[in-house]
Amino acid sequence: MSTPPPSQPTTSEPDRPVGPQPAILLVSALHGEVLTRQFRRYAHEYDVRAVDSQPALSADLEELEAQGSPVALLVLDTSPETEDQDWSQTFASLKSVRTAVPTARRIAVTAWSSFMTHVQLLRHKVAMGVLDAHLLLPRGQRDEEFHSAIVDLLNDWVATTGRPQVETFSIVAPPGHPIARQLQDHLYRMGTPHGMHSPDSETGRRILAETEEEIRWPMISASGLPAEHCPSARHLARRLSANRALTVEQLPDELDVIIVGAGPAGLAAAVYTASEGLSTLVLESDAVGGQAGTSSMIRNYLGFPRGISGMRLTSRARTQALRFGAVIRTGWPVERLEPGIDGDLHTVHTESDALRARTVLIASGVSYRRLGVDSLEQLVGHGVHYGAAMASAPEMEGQDVVVVGGGNSAGQAAVHLARFARSVTIVVRRPGLGETMSQYLITEIEANPRIEVQGGTRVVDGGAEQGELSWVELEEIATGQRRHQEVGGLVLLLGAAPHCDWLPEAVCRDERGFVLTGRDVPADHWLQDVPPAQLSTAVPGVLCAGDVRAGSMKRVASATGEGAAAVSLIHEHISAAPEQA
Repeated sequence: MSTPPPSQPTTSEPDRPVGPQPAILLVSALHGEVLTRQFRRYAHEYDVRAVDSQPALSADLEELEAQGSPVALLVLDTSPETEDQDWSQTFASLKSVRTAVPTARRIAVTAWSSFMTHVQLLRHKVAMGVLDAHLLLPRGQRDEEFHSAIVDLLNDWVATTGRPQVETFSIVAPPGHPIARQLQDHLYRMGTPHGMHSPDSETGRRILAETEEEIRWPMISASGLPAEHCPSARHLARRLSANRALTVEQLPDELDVIIVGAGPAGLAAAVYTASEGLSTLVLESDAVGGQAGTSSMIRNYLGFPRGISGMRLTSRARTQALRFGAVIRTGWPVERLEPGIDGDLHTVHTESDALRARTVLIASGVSYRRLGVDSLEQLVGHGVHYGAAMASAPEMEGQDVVVVGGGNSAGQAAVHLARFARSVTIVVRRPGLGETMSQYLITEIEANPRIEVQGGTRVVDGGAEQGELSWVELEEIATGQRRHQEVGGLVLLLGAAPHCDWLPEAVCRDERGFVLTGRDVPADHWLQDVPPAQLSTAVPGVLCAGDVRAGSMKRVASATGEGAAAVSLIHEHISAAPEQA
């Protein structure tokens, strides 16, 4: 008789979610029956409620707040009850609801008879962030285009606000543990369902009781298996990629392309090279997605009219690249690039491997510059965050937060934080945001009552109470005048510093460290007096795309385009290599 395999841990899934159900509120005086019928499919997992007036909505909001049920989605029917209906009152009430339930996604629906006349008005409300979307009221059964938008909004709400019902990873550590927060941020950026638990919580005690390992914080349990100590986000990243990627021994001895960096540029290149049959390895030192993966909502990316979070966008790109056969390894920083000579293969060195490839694409992106204030650098992970701090945003609920930076990433972070924080102050050295931020974000920031912009200002000091950031000192650059401000969080998004220390001198860089390509490469590095192609470096077969390239636009769409465009140059170099040899 054969021995049965050992039993595997299982996760029981209840018929209904644990704890208070999130609510979907439908507000309509004319089409309540239509909306109720359309939203019936969500009633198993959401508390779907239909009301026909503002007082009824207020009563439901009070009841939901009392029972601890979050509001996931608010659907407002804007179809006029009369021809001379006063819309100012309707949107004034919506603005008050925005304040009452700031984390809810808010959409307007309009019947077809009024839709075309309302588009301009409601489009402006969407641009201001009062609404997240404007949709046509369904006119029949199975309006999947309508429900595709609803699912996207609910998906975004769950990803950025709601707690996952199933945890793939469970982190156990004392509250505020800095490494545990780094693990949480990494899992968020990878789109992996997870939970954070204190050692004295019911879940924490259960997980710790089931492990035989010495307890060292933080402890992490994967898929119900016994918990292990996880010393860093890089350790976790390698653990995640080890479950998906081939081992070094399984990779070809001679790869067609090694892509350094898994941001938008690297992922786009991986999708196209792998789909065209080239053996492709992507090495990422941190989490897939790069800086773009931390963006709470990118609204100006082509093809996503309602916007998409950076995490979801790059997660889809990763899945697409893997589907075509690309190998992606996270937690593996590149230590050195050894260019091939006279057509030889290039060698990419990591701390444990030497990998060889016909071509190398540099897409390592940029990191945020340091603030340089010692008192605040010591509080990183304790209320001070570099990057958008997406995973930590719910912890800032009801607090005052300062965001430092004037780019799109800073604007997106401020808008997202305003869903939780009592107030958000954007601090920039320039007089305002107009020179560095997209207009759609400026419009949304100006319309948000929780966000204030302080131009011509910098952060010069800060301190903590009980180990957590509690105040900062702001200085007006023109006058030198300083003022003390109590805060519960400081989010720093300070421009760009390239990841280029691992590159040899043969790959030319500018005075700031960005990689030079095309005609920007010094003429004494041109071959036969011909400049390299636009995305090619001074070393044949070594290309560069995305934010790390000198002169790039520092936008997700442009990085994606450069990554895709580099593929034709990779093909050209590979096809020409035998002739050079």
